[in-house]
This record gives sequence, structure tokens and C-alpha cells, in this order.
Amino acid sequence: MSKIEIKVPDIGDFDNIPVIEVLVSEGDQVDQDQSLITLESDKATMEVPAPQAGIITGLAVKVGDQVSEGTVIAVLENAADNTVTEPDYTAVEQAAEVTQSTAQQPADNTSTADQGNSRQYDCDVLVLGAGPGGYTAAFRAADLGLDVVLVEREPVLGGVCLNVGCIPSKALLHTARVLDETRQMAAHGVRFGEPDIDLDQLREWKDSVVSRLTGGLSGLAKQRNVRVVTGSGNFTGPHELEVAGRDGRQTLSFTNAIIAAGSEPVHLPGLPWDDSRLMDSTDALELSDIPGKLLVIGGGIIGLEMACVYASLGSSVTIVELMDQLMPGTDKDLVRPLQKLLKQRCDEICIETKVDSIEATNDGLNVSFSGKHIPKTEQYDRVLVSVGRIPNGRGIGIDNAGVNVSERGFIEVDKQQRTNIPNIYAIGDVVGQPMLAHKATHEGKVAAEVIAGEASFFDAKVIPSVAYTDPEVAWVGITETQAKQDAHAIEVAKFPWAASGRALGMARDEGFTKLIFDTQSKRLVGAGIVGPHAGDLIAECSLAIEMGCDAADIGLTIHPHPTLSETIGMAAEAFEGTLTDLYMPKKK
Repeated sequence: MSKIEIKVPDIGDFDNIPVIEVLVSEGDQVDQDQSLITLESDKATMEVPAPQAGIITGLAVKVGDQVSEGTVIAVLENAADNTVTEPDYTAVEQAAEVTQSTAQQPADNTSTADQGNSRQYDCDVLVLGAGPGGYTAAFRAADLGLDVVLVEREPVLGGVCLNVGCIPSKALLHTARVLDETRQMAAHGVRFGEPDIDLDQLREWKDSVVSRLTGGLSGLAKQRNVRVVTGSGNFTGPHELEVAGRDGRQTLSFTNAIIAAGSEPVHLPGLPWDDSRLMDSTDALELSDIPGKLLVIGGGIIGLEMACVYASLGSSVTIVELMDQLMPGTDKDLVRPLQKLLKQRCDEICIETKVDSIEATNDGLNVSFSGKHIPKTEQYDRVLVSVGRIPNGRGIGIDNAGVNVSERGFIEVDKQQRTNIPNIYAIGDVVGQPMLAHKATHEGKVAAEVIAGEASFFDAKVIPSVAYTDPEVAWVGITETQAKQDAHAIEVAKFPWAASGRALGMARDEGFTKLIFDTQSKRLVGAGIVGPHAGDLIAECSLAIEMGCDAADIGLTIHPHPTLSETIGMAAEAFEGTLTDLYMPKKK
């Protein structure tokens, strides 16, 4: 009797690849090159064939197992021997041990799938943090049939984004935009009186927007039987989390955990943080008052958004930025229209300027500066410090679980959001840039699906970014600046909104749409848009990059007229040399 072990062949640099299909059963007669199993990595799907004809007498893998080159997947009896024998269970058991050794294993050396049987835990999945990534992970895991506990330190779900970030800031930015539009219409013959701002009512409306969303999340958690535990979580081991809440401390055990602890604003040292007039972004969104003079330290997205809000509400705003441009890292041409309008609305914009110290006095906050452009004003009613965010990876006892975390608080994960401890996953701000809610939600789904045994990977080609300033600035994929640094050969096509009927009808012709194409493939690899609704428009560019569209694909797609979206099609036509709305012949 001739038997051979069928092993996974050379599959390149891939390792620990999930088995997504087993195409044969024990006792099956197979032909040479017949597919036996299907593997799926984050890059490709591949099948392992039979090296010769014969009978499968033993299978060593099942759906969900992970294999690598050399892993035994089955035992084959040579077809020349027509005697049907009982499956060789000894060989199968030995092969299964090989498969087990090649897969990532939790700390207690039991597979994730077996842990619920071998030990009793309080839940299948514990999610720490109920922001967009956390609640998405919890809800997706529950939808996949897992028992889920969601731990959140605040009394309401939603995290920073819903409670003190994305949502309340956008409500206030909408208010600011309405105020600005009424003022701008005076130039077109429509004049309004000075606005009467009821700050209490405005604050109540902003809070009501937040409450509607957070209340909806609580309802969704109940519908899915997700248990919500309120308190601050601290890991005490790879399967345990201690939660300190109003009712004391309790310990929750879990089969798997997903860390979605988010981030918090950077508090520069040496500043008088005990003075309520010194604010971070959370404080600024409380809208305690409308300061006469406001200093914004930091010309990034959050600082500029808050500058737009307070300037529209009536504050005299000064912006200082340490780097040589606003919104560092963004192409300068995208920022230029925003900076031009901000100069009209703000007192001063000072780049390459550093704040040396802040002294709190009864009359205000006295600020000393150094750098190329020193502001004329030195005393302010309030100061907003908006110089970035830091991840919360180091404040949750993660070392006790054996998870590696950097000095800055970031947790390294693989394409399936696993940390170095295979039953613990991490998503969102704690795993690195970009710190964006929409990235976290996708990562949350991946983590939940992997825990449930699905072949899921985070494989986004691009992640769009948006500054909801006025005008909005949005970009996705490679930037011109980055392409130059990486010596990436690109070609750029722009369509100015001064030639857009829709933009002219809105009296907003300062914007433009920029598409960046790979020189060789002619495929879209990046895009930037500045102007009203740029954040909505950038989604089409993101999809085009994900689908591998070239300029013709975009230009030949019929866009509705007159809209801002057609500027994307026209920019593609400009690249192709087929644009008729402007005379921009294709360069030869």
C-alpha cells in the first residue's frame, strides 16, 4: 500500500494562510491536479491540487485552519492500489499536529475556536471602547452569532467621535457655514440683519444631535443582545479585563478581545491647564462662550475647523502653526484657497511660529511667541491648543496581557487586526495613522469577522481624509508632495471651479478638482478637491482608485449637470485631452 502526505507547496512570502474551502472528503477518488483545498490571503486566492491520482484516506485540515508552506493537508493512497482501506487516523492526527504548530496560537496554546469548549469565559468577544470602531466591531460580532460585551468608560456610547469630536463639530460647522452664506449674499443683493445668536439654544441643538445618535446606538446594542458595561477597563491577563465603574470593580473574562481605546488630545507641558480659559478640542466644543479674542495653537484639521466656527460666531481669531504651512502634509495648492479665505475671516495667520509660554492673569492669557511671524496680539480671552492626538494604548494595562505597545502608545497589528497575542485584536487610533473614524469602522468589521472564522482582511488601497473647514479640503491616495519624495512618476490634471456652472451659481469659484494619474498605467492613484462639499465628492475618487480606473473610465462616466461632481469627470477629460469646457489641449 503506497501512501503519500500532500503538503502545501511554495506559496511565496505568505504564511499562516486561512483555509476557506475543503473541496474533498475522506474516501474520495481524486484525479491528478484536482483541487483539494482553497486558501485565501489578503492578496490572492489559491488552490492546492493533488500531486497524483488516488484516494483521500485522511484530511488534516478544516475550514478556518491556517497553513503555511510544508503543512500536511491530506493523506493520499496511490490509485494503483485498488484496495479500499479505512482512513489512516494515525497519519491524520500527526498531520493535524503539524497544522496546529504552524498556526498562530493564543497564550494558553488552545486554538481560538476551541477556547470556548476548553475553558469557561464570560463572553466570546470583549470590546474595549465604544467609539465608531468599537461599536461597529461589537455589533458585527453579535450579528455573526458571538456573545459580546462592550466596555465603555463614558455613560453613553459613541466615543470621542460622536460625543466630543466629529459629530458636534460638524453641527457647529454647519451653523458657521449658514452664518457665512448669509453675509456673503450681501454682495449679490440679498441682505440680512446681524444674527442674534442664542448660545444656550445653539448648544442645546448641538447636544440634541449627539443625543439622537448615541441613543440610537444604545437601542442597536439592545437589539443585538450586546451587553454594555460602563467603566474604565484595565487588562490583568490575556483573557481578563478589570473594569472600574460607579458600582466598584468587576473582572470580565473573554475568549477574544478587541481593543478600540481611541486617542486623546495632546496637552503641551508647561501650560496652565488648571485654567478653564486654556482649552483642548473637547473644551472648545462645549461652546461655553464666544471669546472676544481667541488664539488657536495648531493649524491642523481640528484647529482650523474650530477657527472657522469661532470666527463665524464673532470671535477675533489668531492661528499659529509651527510648520511652514497650514494643514501640514497636504499639498500646498489644496490649502491655498482655504488660507486665502481664512485671512479674510481671521485677525492673523502666523506660520513657522512657536508658542513659548502662556501666563494666566485676571485680564486674560498672556502668550509669548518666537519664530518668523509674531502675532501682534499677546493677550487672549481663550486659547485653544490643537496640536494633535495621542493613542490610548498605554493606559489600559495592555502589558499585563502580553501585548506589545510602542512608547507612543501604538499597538502593532497584522492585516487581520491581530496583535502579537492571537486572541487579542486592536483597531482604530491605537493601531496608527490615519486616526480617522471611517478607518476604525472597517478595521472593527475585519476583527469581528476574523474572530468568527471568516477570511477577512483589511486591504483598503486608500483612505480618504477631509477637513470640514470652509472651503472643505479633501484628498485621497498619493499626493503630489509624496509622489515627488518617492520618485513616483505621475501626471496631474486640474479642473478649476471657476469654469463650473454649479460653483459659479453658488458664488464659490475658489475651488478646484485635481486628479493624479500614474504615468505608466494611466490609472488614478490620488486626488484632491477643495471647495464646498469636497468631503462628499472625494468618495467617487476613492472608489475609482479601489477599482483601478484610468482617466477614460472616469471621463466616459456621465456625470449629472450642473453639479460639482462633474468637475471630477472634467478633470479626467483634461488629462485625456477631450475636455471642451476649457481649452486645455493634451500635451504631446
